[in-house]
Amino acid sequence: MQPLDGTDTRLLSAMAKDPRGTVVALAQKLGLSRNTVQARMAQLEKKHAFLSFERRINPVALGYPLTAFISVHVQQQKLASLAKELADIPEILEGFGLTGSADLLLRVVALDAEDLYRINGKILACDGVDRTDTALAMREMIPYRVQPLLGRRSEG
Repeated sequence: MQPLDGTDTRLLSAMAKDPRGTVVALAQKLGLSRNTVQARMAQLEKKHAFLSFERRINPVALGYPLTAFISVHVQQQKLASLAKELADIPEILEGFGLTGSADLLLRVVALDAEDLYRINGKILACDGVDRTDTALAMREMIPYRVQPLLGRRSEG
């Protein structure tokens, strides 16, 4: 991805502060023309600056109040096929390949502790998984955010 310029950063910051703002409102707020804002937004979309809308949906609203992080230790030669198999488990929201003692870190949601036990069993049943370690999220301390990075970019 190409680095963003000051106008892009200002536009993203304004969108983060008012995600429902119209193109016209953003243009007025930033002192830009509507066409400029639309063109910049199209460029930002092509640069993959926007995450999917799906990331804004709260799993709690879907009945999944429990969040856990599951570290997975795997047989390295089976990692690619394992990732596909894990993606078929709907309660796994995201997964990351890691350095260190664990190979994967999965963010998982569950209905309750019994459901988490079931999900962990499905993960353990996948071909190539040696073992898992589960950590229950007790409370979100720092919500997902990008605004501080946008502020930092506009300073420099």
